[in-house]
This record gives sequence, structure tokens and C-alpha cells, in this order.
Amino acid sequence: MKPLKILLLGSGGREHALAWKISQSPLCEKLFIAPGNAGTAQCGENVNISFNDFLGIQSLCLREHLDMVVVGPEEPLVNGIVDYFKADAALKNIPVIGPSREAAQLEGSKAFAKAFMQRHGIPTAAYREFDASNYEEGVAYLQAHALPIVLKADGLAAGKGVIICQNHVEAMAEFELMIQESKFGTAGHKVVVEEFLTGIELSVFAVVDGKSYILLPEAKDYKRIGEGDTGLNTGGMGAVSPVPFADAVFMEKVRTRIVEPTVKGLQDENLDYKGFVFFGLIKVNDEPFVIEYNCRMGDPETEVVIPRLQNDLVEILLAVCQQRLSDIYVQIDPRAAATVVAVSGGYPGHYEKGYPIEGLDILFEDDMLLFHAGTALEAQQVVTNGGRVLALTSYAQSVPLAAMRSVTLLDFITFEDMYYRTDIGYEFRKERD
Repeated sequence: MKPLKILLLGSGGREHALAWKISQSPLCEKLFIAPGNAGTAQCGENVNISFNDFLGIQSLCLREHLDMVVVGPEEPLVNGIVDYFKADAALKNIPVIGPSREAAQLEGSKAFAKAFMQRHGIPTAAYREFDASNYEEGVAYLQAHALPIVLKADGLAAGKGVIICQNHVEAMAEFELMIQESKFGTAGHKVVVEEFLTGIELSVFAVVDGKSYILLPEAKDYKRIGEGDTGLNTGGMGAVSPVPFADAVFMEKVRTRIVEPTVKGLQDENLDYKGFVFFGLIKVNDEPFVIEYNCRMGDPETEVVIPRLQNDLVEILLAVCQQRLSDIYVQIDPRAAATVVAVSGGYPGHYEKGYPIEGLDILFEDDMLLFHAGTALEAQQVVTNGGRVLALTSYAQSVPLAAMRSVTLLDFITFEDMYYRTDIGYEFRKERD
């Protein structure tokens, strides 16, 4: 078949990893990335269009005669880019990898996702939802709730809409801030109050085509800014794959109790979903529970999952469009992969941009990959352009060795106020002993 012209939307580490993989495919004639970063420019052509600028995306697709659009971040999906293409006579034959606006509510609305899980018997924490109309009932519910209490803003809140409260006073204060004071804008006008589950978390990724699915390698990410998982939540300070505690027995439970009921639920409810499904899971006493769904790949998990995928990614995406994923046999690199994220000083709070990044010209070995996240190119110099700046991924025979290699190599890369965790994969380090 004729090689494809593909547009990838996004500008982070996830998108650089996807661009790196897509550009390797003989099925890809040309790759555009909107808006991209200094790293994606090495894989294709960056175009200065926001991933939420649907008119600009439409113009690019028609001007360049594009054959496929791959959506990296969640916002365009929740905002209805799939529906936008299907409603436009000139765009409707260009497949978009991602769910419709309605199906994207699995990520865009915590209440929608919890109700979906309840309808289809998918294990998740017990919950109630409240808004301004039943605010007083919510206060009474919180006062009687067991500790700790999990509060979740219903809508998208840039990864900051989940708060774990250790006492009732804190819970009621946050509840008031979210509903009455718009702490998270409209995203928090409805709040999901959830039972706290104790366990260890992991991320599982599926690709679905509306009928069938395939599973990609699982991963575990590290959200806290500080060593030992302390401090503020971030977008993710690192990730590892595979996850040593996710053995075959546990993953079979995930497949039969969570993934398959989700795929069947999407079909039964006629939700148009062709793309990636992220299952944020927690293992509680050897049983899997869903914490959340995302309607795209995770970041920085993509930076370890995609390097371990040995298949041609474009071939998989074509199979999604043609509803023939059942023909795909997933091939996974047996090596472990670990990524360590280098961030700007002050992140996840205030940080400066525009610092030159030195050391990017060092010679990497074949089993090391450097993905750009918050970077830009100014006067031929790569500079910092975000909170999370770089993600360095290494392969090795075990998770701890892979993480150690990534940390070691980051010592050779520098920018002002650079920070990274040296303990990614820390709980699995006994493997090395």
C-alpha cells in the first residue's frame, strides 16, 4: 500500500516517543507534529499549530493531503476532534486515532467513568458524586466517611484534581473550595468522593478498534516530586516496564475482569472508540481495581512502553482504522526499560523557561533513548520550555539496572536548576542483589 502522511498532535515526551516510533515505519511517508518540540523535529516536520486549533488542523490536513491523525494529549479528544472530523465532508475520510467526545468522557468526567464501571461490573472503589445542588448532603457524607478520603474533580484539571485528605476538616475545606470557590474551575463543580484503596499502582494500556483489542506492555509511573515518593504530585518523574509484581496470574485478572468488560461496555453502549485506553490500576491484596481511565497513552509511561513494543506502530494504527486488530500479534522486547525525567527547578510550582541545555550531543548507545518533553529550539540552541524537560530511557536486563543507567547518563546533561529523581524503580531494587 501507499505510505501514509501522518499528523501527530502534541508537544511532550509522549509525543516524541510516538514520533520516534512512527517515523521508523516504512508505512510512514511523512510525519508532521503539531506543535511538537525540539526532539520531535528530528523525527518529522513540526508545524506551529496548537493541538486544540481544529481549524488550523483542518487546513493542514487538506493542504498536505494527510492520511491519518494520531492524537497524543487528552484535551483535543475531550473537546471532540474525532466528531469534528466526522462532521466535515472534506475531513471525514481521514481517520483520527482516538475516541469520540462522548466516549472520551471516560477521562473527561470522573462521574461518567465511575457510572460506566458500575454498569459493567468493573471493580473500582466505592463512590458518591456531589455538586452545588446536593452540597449539604455531601458535607454530611464527608463527616461520616472513613479516613482517608479521596476527592476528585469531575473534569480535566491538568492532573491536579485528585486530593487525598487525611482528616475530615481538610476534606470539607477542599470540598468547599472545589464546589463553592471553583478551585479547579468548572472541572470541580462536580466532585466524586471515593473510598481510599491501599495497594500499589500500575498502568495498563490497550489499543481498541471497536471490536477487538490488543494489550501493550504494562508500566508503573512515579508521580511525586521527591525521592521515596514524597512531596507534591507532578505529571510524572519517571516510569518502568515491565512491572515486576504484575505476574501472569494478576494480568489475567486484569484482562478478564477489567479490559474485556471495558471493551464490551464500549460496544454495548455504542460508544465510538478507536484508539488507546489507559487503565490506571491499583493492586489490592492481589486483586486489580480501576482508579481511573485515560483516553490516550500516559506520560512518561509511553517513554518505556513504546520502546518495548517491537511491532510497527503504524501497522497497528492501520489495523485500528480497519477493525482488524485481531490479526495483530504483539511482540514485546524482553528487556526492561526505565525512564527518568529531568525537570525545571521549582516544578511542579513556578519555574523559569529558556535555559540552554548542554550535553545533548553526547553519543548514546543503542540501548539508550533521549526523549524531549518541554524543549524548544531558539537560534540553533535547544532550551527548556516546560516543567518536564527531558526523559531518558534505558534498556537493561532488570528494572533497577535500567533505572540506574538512565540516572548515570543524566549526569552528562545539564541546564540551569535541573532536577531529577535518582530512585525511580526503588521498590524493585532488591532484584539486583
